[in-house]
Amino acid sequence: MTNTSNVRLKNMGEVEQLVMDYIWTHGPSSSEACREGLAASRPMKDSTIRTVLRRLEEKGFLTHETEGRTFIYKASDARQNVAVRAVKAIIDRFCGGSAEQLVLGMVDNSVLNRKQLERLARKIAERTTADRKEGHS
Repeated sequence: MTNTSNVRLKNMGEVEQLVMDYIWTHGPSSSEACREGLAASRPMKDSTIRTVLRRLEEKGFLTHETEGRTFIYKASDARQNVAVRAVKAIIDRFCGGSAEQLVLGMVDNSVLNRKQLERLARKIAERTTADRKEGHS
């Protein structure tokens, strides 16, 4: 079963987030590797980790391949791409689809400081220059 990137991703619970962080950090993993890797911070029974992995796959965050009788789970998308989609959903729900409203709210509430805004402005300027060179508008 392969998940596509246009699947609407559902929210992750706290344990699901821990498992995704493990897989994003360590790459494709079996349920046993995840369980052992998380044992120090979040001990889980074998059945629990399998349930969490299955739910993450159902939600579109993971896919799996089979090696022998072992499922090897891998992230269906990079952490940053998942984060961007989550922020986009927030912008759509709370800011009427306006990223500018979100950023202005973050400035007004001291979430972003001058240095971060200057870095964003440079990134936008670099992107605009690169787009012009490539013939994009």
